[in-house]
This record gives sequence, C-alpha cells and structure tokens, in this order.
Amino acid sequence: MVRVRQPSPQTAAVLAALAEAGDGWSHGYDLCRALGLKAGTVYPILIRLAERGHVDTSWETDPPRGRPPRHLYRLSTAGAELARSLAATAPAPDSAAPGAARLAPRTA
Repeated sequence: MVRVRQPSPQTAAVLAALAEAGDGWSHGYDLCRALGLKAGTVYPILIRLAERGHVDTSWETDPPRGRPPRHLYRLSTAGAELARSLAATAPAPDSAAPGAARLAPRTA
C-alpha cells in the first residue's frame, strides 16, 4: 500500500505562487518575499519539488552587471497538475497562498 502524503501548507503555498506565475520563471528570493516565508523554508521545498519533477529549474542567462546569476523556478507539467489538484481540494479561498497574487512572473 502506497501512502500518499498531503503537502505541507508551506509547500502548497509555493506551488500556488508558482502556478500564479504561469509559464514565467520566478526567483526563489521573490517567492520568499511574496509568501512571507524564510529562505530556509522555501529553498528546501523548491529542491524537493525539483527532485520529484514538479518544478523546472534554470540559471538566469543575463544577470544584471555586478550580480551573479540566480536560479529560476517554474512549475513543470506534473507540478501544474499537482497545484491544480491542491487548489481544487482547498477548504476555503482565504487559505490560499498569502501573497501569491503579488508574485510577478519572471522571464529568463
């Protein structure tokens, strides 16, 4: 018997924020700010989601001068399906990811 675990509220918030960004790329720092979560919470979630195939990652190709390239994140097809299923089973609209609507999509 395979046990299916529900994602933590923080993971659900990251998925919702990435879903809000659509096909655009997002920086982890922007996710932290938009969701009000610390980097020590968001980056391990992004790593796990990427390892499970729910998030695509890339390096920024043209960073501003004087700043190193940053990682970019967006939902994969499987991640978008997971985000949709979580949104469909969410108990109430007020439990949606805080700040997800403020997250502006980024392009690589």
